[in-house]
Amino acid sequence: MNGADRNLPALVEAAGPSATAVTLAMAQGSSTEVRCHGRLGRALSAPDCTPDTVFELGSVTKTFTALLLAAMAARGELTLNDPLELHLPYPWRPLTVRSGGPVRLLHLATHTAGLRRLPPGLLAGAVRAWCSNPYGAFGEQELREAVARTTVRSRPGSRYEYSNYGVALLGRLLAETGGAPYAELLTERIGRPLGLRTLTCAADAPNRAIGHRRGRALPPWRMPGLPGAGAVRASGADLLRFLRAHSGARRGESGGEGHGVLGAALREVQFPRLRLPGSGDEVCLVWNHRRAGGRDLFFHSGATRGFTVFVGFSPQTETAVAALANTGPTMDGRFLQAGYGVLTETAGNR
Repeated sequence: MNGADRNLPALVEAAGPSATAVTLAMAQGSSTEVRCHGRLGRALSAPDCTPDTVFELGSVTKTFTALLLAAMAARGELTLNDPLELHLPYPWRPLTVRSGGPVRLLHLATHTAGLRRLPPGLLAGAVRAWCSNPYGAFGEQELREAVARTTVRSRPGSRYEYSNYGVALLGRLLAETGGAPYAELLTERIGRPLGLRTLTCAADAPNRAIGHRRGRALPPWRMPGLPGAGAVRASGADLLRFLRAHSGARRGESGGEGHGVLGAALREVQFPRLRLPGSGDEVCLVWNHRRAGGRDLFFHSGATRGFTVFVGFSPQTETAVAALANTGPTMDGRFLQAGYGVLTETAGNR
């Protein structure tokens, strides 16, 4: 297997001149490759990028939140159909629903809760830091106030609308039910069982790449009030372990977790829940699902102001791909398209 060596140059080109570090992690069956390019920053003294270099994952965080939800459901701590209010911290006021039934956890994990992309009140405090850390001033209190101010105008479950707010709120509810902050719960329930040593929400994570936007170095991404939507960091090597756990779950492998609670959760997140309007694509628990060439492809992307990430896997072909760059996303999405192209090519060759 030499797919990573062949595809890394194209990813480096797609990342553009702002990126100083690019990682491509790939798996086919039992064979794995992690190839890296560049350094953690622009200084000549900056350490080299390695398989253990930590990148900000942006919205790829949501796939971890989905797995945490499914794992807690498999343990009997909650159900996907639980109303949001059942897990709301005390004394938070519930949001208002104009019509239909309550907002359920499943709605939050499938972007069908009727919530906007961002919580009310966030934009007003984000303007000054919009190009670097727009979520940095939005904390626990701001999220609590946002929930109390929210009115859901469409019937929950009736319409798909991608929502950072919804998945972030889901992460907060899981933390409340699990009895620990989101970051601790993620490490205990997901990171340790899967052997993800670099998985963290900490902005000062060791061995981290420095994010860049248009050639300018940026401070670490911070999401104190919305970690479940985009605060996770991990290395390319650990992302590959995470993806292989998903692709192996159907065969009872998953790094020793193919059976039991986590194995059940890894399978649960791959079950399609709805079809996107005007598209053959489906939404699972956070994951996007597409049939291509008779194969199932599951994929998600993520970005912060200084990083861009693509992840995907195909269970039938035992294929997994993670592409990471320490530069913010471009309008044409060329890095994400390149990552998706590596996934489809690799899965098609299996």
